[in-house]
Amino acid sequence: MRTAKPRVKANEFDYGIFYAVIFLLAIGVIMIYSASSYYAMFKEGDSMVYLKKQLIWAVTGIIGMGLISRFDYHKLRKITPHLLIVTIPLLIAVFFFPAVNGAKRWIQLGPLSFQPSELTKYVVVMFLAMSLDIKGDGVKKFWTGVVPYLGVSGFFAAMILAEKNLSIAAIIMIVTFIMLFVAGGRIQDLFGKVAPILLVAVMFFIFGEDYRRARMLNFLNPWQDPAGDGYQLIQSFYALGAGGVTGLGLGQSRQKTLYMPEPHNDFIFSIIGEELGLIGCLIIVSIFVFFIWRGIKVALKAKDTYGTLLAIGITSIIAVQAIINIAVVTGSMPVTGVPMPFISYGGTSLVINMLAMGILLNISRQTQGKEI
Repeated sequence: MRTAKPRVKANEFDYGIFYAVIFLLAIGVIMIYSASSYYAMFKEGDSMVYLKKQLIWAVTGIIGMGLISRFDYHKLRKITPHLLIVTIPLLIAVFFFPAVNGAKRWIQLGPLSFQPSELTKYVVVMFLAMSLDIKGDGVKKFWTGVVPYLGVSGFFAAMILAEKNLSIAAIIMIVTFIMLFVAGGRIQDLFGKVAPILLVAVMFFIFGEDYRRARMLNFLNPWQDPAGDGYQLIQSFYALGAGGVTGLGLGQSRQKTLYMPEPHNDFIFSIIGEELGLIGCLIIVSIFVFFIWRGIKVALKAKDTYGTLLAIGITSIIAVQAIINIAVVTGSMPVTGVPMPFISYGGTSLVINMLAMGILLNISRQTQGKEI
């Protein structure tokens, strides 16, 4: 009588990351409806129009995350060079479509729109993870191990900057810096040479454009132009201040009644603060901190350097975006268009973020099995 061979059971993915993402997504859907209902009724004649769209994107994202989580992340190596090439014409294509709020960032096809820069930031991470894994200890050499990667990332950041999207361009360069550090780049090179250059570049681009310079000056004192460049930040202060510790209650925001421009987008965190108070804000911050910790843990337990770098890159994108969004809303840095991951309204950003979470979950399936 033959004995059946036991099946090899695949590792389960990191449920901490999974539940953190689902919680943030659920909070986002609820708060998008709360924040947008009045605005949607006034602009679209349907208080649920943004909720319906976000629900479709959320379901699409969850399905995509589930499918990608079962796709071996090592297979991404083969398609990464092709994706890197494809993003170039996509970034160029946005200039053939009408500008939205003075910026050309979207490819519009009927009722659908796609923002290539959202895809590009993850493709750059995939390229860096693949190439730095091959480079190995060569990253310790500044001119051959660091500069080429800054050049590649800088090329895509420059294309995105041409779309008047300094925020995503900055995120790409910040995440590149983080990945070079994790890959083994020398501290004296990264902090002594690269960091100062990046800082000077950011200041140059901020003060090189009139509208960016105005944002910087109004960030320092938004009340000098309360009806213009300082308006949105001032309304954010009013919302956060009115919320206090416990908030006014879900659905009770006053700033969303056409005071805050598009309250369901980049400044949704201020509406959360107004309705759910400091407690609600701290809960969301805590979930992001928990997600970052789990992401780092997955990176440390990954079975190869490629997995470690890929996990660090994906986690860093979410972490940097969340930090920048909260800093902008609270007046800690100049106003810039960075959505809060999983919470702000937006189809391209949400679906692509969810697909990236699928990759992160797949990395967590293939670990060394050691506890950290």
